[in-house]
Amino acid sequence: MTLYVFKVLIIGPGAVGKTSLLHRFVEDNFSFRYKLTIGADFLSKVIQEYPKPGSTIKMQIWDIGGQERYKFLRSSFFDGANGALIVFDLSRWRTFEEIDEWLSDLYEYAGDDVPFALIGNKADLINSKNELYERESAQVFAKKENTFYIETSAKTGEKVEDAFLNLAELMIKNIRSN
Repeated sequence: MTLYVFKVLIIGPGAVGKTSLLHRFVEDNFSFRYKLTIGADFLSKVIQEYPKPGSTIKMQIWDIGGQERYKFLRSSFFDGANGALIVFDLSRWRTFEEIDEWLSDLYEYAGDDVPFALIGNKADLINSKNELYERESAQVFAKKENTFYIETSAKTGEKVEDAFLNLAELMIKNIRSN
């Protein structure tokens, strides 16, 4: 039996749905109440028989507060991370413009070989009338950074599990290549 134990970060600007993604993935629930993450919070999830029979993944998932006032804490929270989901809000495209800073912090504090995924969250709020929505920019960014881009909805659960499982596969590949 193979056991993988990973520390996963969920990072990005404030109010993009990081905490909601965490609770949707681990507990399969969603709350409409916004709760500011002060510093960091974490939950764990064990995934049996993944990515193949006889394998188990244990993820300790750290939800890092996105507010600027907690930036000084990032270095200690990022230490030892095996991977990250960098999240922005599809309905507030300006949050995508902050992704470079989060990626820079990830590389500085966790190492430049840590795999990550780019997550556009709140897909349930997007429709054809959203003029600021620029999917192609996110896809180009992900391709340039040699990762994947996925659009999720913590509210509906759409592609949330896919995001975490795809990241798990990147982390396993990263372990095997080092």
